[in-house]
Amino acid sequence: MTESDGTPDQGTAAPEPTYADRVHRSVPGIISGVLLLAVAAWLIIDAVLNGTGRTPWIALAAAPVFAFPVIAYTIRPAVLANERRILVRNPLRTIDAPWATVEGLRAGYSVELLAGGRKYQIWAVPVSLRQRKRANRRAERAATTALTGGGSTGSKRRPGDPDPNRAWSDQVVDSLQEMRDLNAGKPHGAGELKTTWCWWIIAPTVAGLIALVTLIAVT
Repeated sequence: MTESDGTPDQGTAAPEPTYADRVHRSVPGIISGVLLLAVAAWLIIDAVLNGTGRTPWIALAAAPVFAFPVIAYTIRPAVLANERRILVRNPLRTIDAPWATVEGLRAGYSVELLAGGRKYQIWAVPVSLRQRKRANRRAERAATTALTGGGSTGSKRRPGDPDPNRAWSDQVVDSLQEMRDLNAGKPHGAGELKTTWCWWIIAPTVAGLIALVTLIAVT
């Protein structure tokens, strides 16, 4: 096929495919945060409706001091990763690291991201030493069964299925490290490491704390 001037049609460059972020979050942390917020809302509403004197105002001032940190440490943390970068949402800060800036990830007593010559803790993937010990015991039993000729102790695990012989935090780190190894050397993995503070959490918490201290001081 040719253009109107007789030159070959170069065609339209196909757009680079984009993939949805792979998201990792702590479900128990989210559940505990929602429950804490529900209890706090009930107590604060009761104080506002039934309290006397400055009690309703103190309850309102205490609301952001309690609610925003709970949101920050339980509901907000998440890890989002795609072929371009890993984005870590910690309670008070967000780390946006293209794969080329990531030196590695590791899971010890906590999960850590090593990027741009610095170390960042990943709050969204808590390490459970008890879960890790249970997984290690299952792995040892499976290995012993295989050595003694007992065969497979369960159904064959498909790719992408959770591995019962590995703790959840270790599986997440393995998955993210695999994405890093696959994409760090590619053009789409290049970029600059960026960190930003979560001011929508910090500002109302500080404002509420100032209001709370002022109300208590003048009582």
